[in-house]
Amino acid sequence: MKVLVVGASGQFGGILLSKLRESGFGVVACSSSVLDITSLDSVMSFSEKCPELIINAAAYTAVDAAESEPQQAYCVNETGVSNLIQLASLLECPLINISTDYVFDGSLGRPYVETDITTPLGVYGASKRAGELLLEESKGRFLNIRTSWLFSETDHNFMSAMLRLAAKKSEFGVVFDQVGCPTFAGDLADAIVKICNAYIRGRQMEWGTFHYSGDEEVSWYGFAHEIFEKAVQMSVLESRPKLQKLSTDQYPTVARRPQYSVLNCSKIQDVYGVRLSNWKNAITEILSAKPKFNGNR
Repeated sequence: MKVLVVGASGQFGGILLSKLRESGFGVVACSSSVLDITSLDSVMSFSEKCPELIINAAAYTAVDAAESEPQQAYCVNETGVSNLIQLASLLECPLINISTDYVFDGSLGRPYVETDITTPLGVYGASKRAGELLLEESKGRFLNIRTSWLFSETDHNFMSAMLRLAAKKSEFGVVFDQVGCPTFAGDLADAIVKICNAYIRGRQMEWGTFHYSGDEEVSWYGFAHEIFEKAVQMSVLESRPKLQKLSTDQYPTVARRPQYSVLNCSKIQDVYGVRLSNWKNAITEILSAKPKFNGNR
């Protein structure tokens, strides 16, 4: 089967690309420099590649910048999805779209299920929800997979940022009153590969929106604490920095974040039999490949 992966040069797209190839899929990999999803002509030109499945890993994810760049956010997260829907319709193939927990406002007080009302707090979440609505209105064969707090061995995520900061500073604060579920990008990729394999084997598919995230909720503070504990145990860091608990009010950002955006992932487990992301094990896996910091701060 030939799979078109859009956003293949991003944190998640690159990992997904490797996992698909390891599993024997033929992959057409497209970065933004090759395929501009905001351009219908650019998207439709890939009909000649005749993919049998499209995966959209491209997104405008700069949460704070989106507040001053709403047009750019909507171009990628809404118009881009619209264009891919048209390509999928032309090719009569399924479309898998990666979305976010930020479509919720975090006020529910329990893990969100797929049918809960979406009330995004900022432009980023609103633009992602706009793309979701287009998928729902298309009534096509689509999977919209919401995930949260994605991290990996690459440089642009919370874990890598914390390790860089800890190598320079002995004390700093991290927000403790925002709670979610970290998700290892490799685990999300494995889940999608398993779903793709189910599709090519001809099993009866259930389309629609699904949640996939880490298996245990934690605050950003707790996440950082776990990273540093393991980094010291594995000698990646010489010592653990002293962490201060900061409230959201003490660490203001341009865009508001949901305070409790834990996702209920029972549906994807029941339907497709995937395992949730064991983010604590993933931290160990990533650290085992990390260079050791000299501790100079």
